[in-house]
Amino acid sequence: MKSHHESPISVKFPLRGEWCAVNTPGERIPSHGTDLFGQTYAYDFIQIDWRKKKAFKFFDYSIFKGLLFGVPLNETYCWSQPIFAPFDCEVIEMSDGWVERNPVHIVRDLFTAIKNGACLKSTNNKDLVPVLGNYVILRGAHAFSLIAHAKHQSIIVSEGETLKEGQHIADVGHSGNSTMPHLHFQLMDRRDLANAKGLACCFNNLEIYNEDKWNAVSDYIPGRRERFRTQ
Repeated sequence: MKSHHESPISVKFPLRGEWCAVNTPGERIPSHGTDLFGQTYAYDFIQIDWRKKKAFKFFDYSIFKGLLFGVPLNETYCWSQPIFAPFDCEVIEMSDGWVERNPVHIVRDLFTAIKNGACLKSTNNKDLVPVLGNYVILRGAHAFSLIAHAKHQSIIVSEGETLKEGQHIADVGHSGNSTMPHLHFQLMDRRDLANAKGLACCFNNLEIYNEDKWNAVSDYIPGRRERFRTQ
């Protein structure tokens, strides 16, 4: 396993409320099993039913019903939650026209992800839309950031627009290679995903739930299945 970057870049967590990480460099590096497309230190964030923590249950009714019939997007916990700018930045690229699959169905969505990956031929970022879904690339003082799988037609910023840290960008969605509504978030050294190098990232505004209480942490890399929140 690779070690963490010596000096992770500290940014504001781009969501609000309680979350956990499905994929995180706190668990393994590269976090998604590959360094391709700047994903070395990428995160996938979801909201779950903490009574069913081990199942990563992201909806409110029975698992059997969800597996059999699928889950309507509006009955999942984090779909449509707002995403915020992690630092002062400029919007340098965005795409918002990819329709989400509804309902969420793990078997169909996994098959779609495998098919998209197998058929991928990338010469520029737009070629990656079947994988990224609706996405935004931001340029800050120290890094570029990718926000992927956003809700269809939820992106409210424009290319060339300057944003302040904490400004609303888009909403969590289920577009592209997504097996459940979630936010894919990463830092990288350039906008060109085909040649980007992933940069390590930590968050400076989290509280971690441990031993039945919330504890403030700084410059933190969340672990997998770890419960955390931010205001």
